[in-house]
Amino acid sequence: MQSQCAAPNCPSGKSEVQPLFRFPRDPERSKKWIEKCQRQELIDKPTEQLYRYYRLCGKHFETSLIDAECQSTVLKDDAIPTIFDVPNKPQSGQMKRGKEPIKESEVESKGRKKVKKSQAETAKEDVQTVSEQEEYKEYLNSLFEVLLLLGEQSIPPPGPAHNKEEGLGSSNFQALLEYRMNCGDEVLKKRYDVNKECCSSEQLNQLIEVCEKYIRSKLVEEVKQNSFFSLLTEDLVKISGGWFLPVFLRYVDQSNCQQERFIGFLSFEGHGDALAERLLSEMTDRWGLDMEQCRGQAHSCSATHFSQIKAFAYKLIEKYPRAVLTLRATQTLNVSLANSMSLSGVQLVMSTLKKIESFFSQSSLLQQELEHAISIFYPDKQEKANELTEVCRTGWTKRDDAFDLAVDILEALLLCVDSVHDNEDMRWNDQVTHDALEISKALADFEFIMALIVLKNVMTLTRAFGKNVQGNATDAHFAAASLKSVLHSLKEVSDNIDVYHEFWSDEAVNLATAMEVPVKVPRSFLRKHQAESGVVRLENYYKDHLSVPVVNHIFREMNEVFSEDHLKTLRCLSLVPAVIEQHKSTEPEEESVQMFNNDIPNAGTLSAELHCWWVKWSKKGKGETFPSSLHETLQLADVKFFPNMLAVLRLIGVLPTLALQDSCDAAYRRFRMYIENTPDVFKSKSLAVLNMNYDVGFELDSLVELYMKTYPDREEES
Repeated sequence: MQSQCAAPNCPSGKSEVQPLFRFPRDPERSKKWIEKCQRQELIDKPTEQLYRYYRLCGKHFETSLIDAECQSTVLKDDAIPTIFDVPNKPQSGQMKRGKEPIKESEVESKGRKKVKKSQAETAKEDVQTVSEQEEYKEYLNSLFEVLLLLGEQSIPPPGPAHNKEEGLGSSNFQALLEYRMNCGDEVLKKRYDVNKECCSSEQLNQLIEVCEKYIRSKLVEEVKQNSFFSLLTEDLVKISGGWFLPVFLRYVDQSNCQQERFIGFLSFEGHGDALAERLLSEMTDRWGLDMEQCRGQAHSCSATHFSQIKAFAYKLIEKYPRAVLTLRATQTLNVSLANSMSLSGVQLVMSTLKKIESFFSQSSLLQQELEHAISIFYPDKQEKANELTEVCRTGWTKRDDAFDLAVDILEALLLCVDSVHDNEDMRWNDQVTHDALEISKALADFEFIMALIVLKNVMTLTRAFGKNVQGNATDAHFAAASLKSVLHSLKEVSDNIDVYHEFWSDEAVNLATAMEVPVKVPRSFLRKHQAESGVVRLENYYKDHLSVPVVNHIFREMNEVFSEDHLKTLRCLSLVPAVIEQHKSTEPEEESVQMFNNDIPNAGTLSAELHCWWVKWSKKGKGETFPSSLHETLQLADVKFFPNMLAVLRLIGVLPTLALQDSCDAAYRRFRMYIENTPDVFKSKSLAVLNMNYDVGFELDSLVELYMKTYPDREEES
């Protein structure tokens, strides 16, 4: 890298310090720079090489070409150097006259010479220091470029042959650094020649951590600029032997588009209030989130950590009452409710459904085997068989009606996996047959069948509500008004559980008999309790340990997750034009909208503005179509003339219950891909943040500055 000015005979860096500017990346401007500074030997060099390794100092540019508004010295985009000194040969007479003063005051002159020499040496040392710093920045710049490339492609920098004790060795990161050196990266080559390595394992980890810190600061800043947000979490992930809580933020950006971003992992160690306090402290103190702006929270967690996540949610509401507990849009209501139950039978159903999904998604031949089994069990109902076949080609285990579908195809499922396990025609490998046996054992367990029947019958009461609340604006608005009837139905079942359980038990026994599955109490329960209490009655066991807890859990969760504030926000979907047009006989509910009085520009004009908004959309012209979703409404050009309505619509947009547009759902999809496709040995909580936010807009110079600020000793070591 050129650490001095490329202009011939330029004293910059020798007797005076001047800012150095890179050659431009634009080929035409770069050619003009070469012509102006009269360096003909640079003409054949590639533009990119000139940009990386050659500079011109500030004295060659007019003052007007230097941008004075920036904090650092920056050239304007179209700057061309024009100032170049051509040294004139002095005349002989001038030379003679120049010697006379030296004779008159020799001592004084020598003193001045020494002072000038000392100043020149100091300036030279300063320039050398600056040039070394610039070189170090160029070196870091190259490291970050390689790291960002790997992160974007989800390629683990250490690579498959990584050994911590042996350094990076033949890692992916090292391989790309060597490629850059072979392509002419002189800074990296110099570092390698001196230190015998470009980057150590320790420094690589530091680079990744700085990337994580940089990304999070940018995301938090973006959220702050857009005011309100919601906090979302996924089920815990195990990384490097520890449990971590994945955290997302949902907000509406400056272009009025709903966004979700993955912001990082929180260490999940501890219990109860202590854990909740630590999680909140880390988000506010270390991440810089303003939780006063949080308007919603939603958590997707398994039963294993359900109580701990609940404690965290309650602590959040206690400190920030407006952070309303809601449903997470990435999971259907029924699946979310079932996942949160710690009952052994329910967890057996949920884990088996996951295995079934994974099993049949690995091969189209397995899918064909299942379709063949379905046709065997529905020989006289071709329409039903075709319907089930089509459904089984989708992710049916995550649907609201997953338990109904599982009951319909249960016998076909068992026939299919038994056939695969038998492997009479030797079509399947050992792993496939082993997986088939595991699924077969679960399906042939009466506890599984009984739990599936109970879930199917109870979840029927919440199925339509769940589908509506995560549907379009009209359906979600309707769901807010239908919760009371759902809760009433659940209460009625709870009050008459003896009768309902008898029906469910009969259905389960009939299905088990058809499948030749023994009807019995779980062996694990018998081992623990039979010696103490004697004979355990089948009906009592499943009523007390399955039916009653399931109904009570669902009733309690529906009340907590769909609180009055949550429902009011859903009712505000009455502001969507298509909903207004459908219910034009009544104006939007002002009472629900008023819950946002403290968050809108002018609460005093809310009533008048709400009426004007209703008038605008309640009269539909011939052939005119109205926006039918929240996203379309937020994109209306006219919405800016209704500032209160815009503010309310943006607040509805951060509600985690509502499904995102496909284009805004990238963060969650990237998260699932990273967690499911990255081997455990390569999972990194810092690298995951980089992988899921590679589009955040990196500024390499800012990354370098942050690294140098975070690890100031590194430059001295280099």
